[in-house]
Amino acid sequence: MEYKEQIINDIKENKIILFMKGTKEMPMCGFSNSVVQILGHYGVEYKDVNVLTDPQIRVNLSEFSNWPTIPQLFVKGELIGGADIAMEMHQKGQLLDLLDTSAE
Repeated sequence: MEYKEQIINDIKENKIILFMKGTKEMPMCGFSNSVVQILGHYGVEYKDVNVLTDPQIRVNLSEFSNWPTIPQLFVKGELIGGADIAMEMHQKGQLLDLLDTSAE
């Protein structure tokens, strides 16, 4: 399976997926860690994909999402954004509503 197909498949098959540097157990950058901490705060299940394992994942992900930075958080197939957007939504109480709807 090609990278882009795998990325699309992963996004479709997981209600919440975080493409990040490192893993949720061991984030490798502060921005990825911020999103991991936010998701951990809500106690939601999610898939993590380490873009550092293969540079082609990051290239193909950015082409697909049209978003240049990592991390990238997707909920129910929709790109939410990176760490700054996730943090802003968390602070405004909007992220919880979005994550709650993903449990459906």
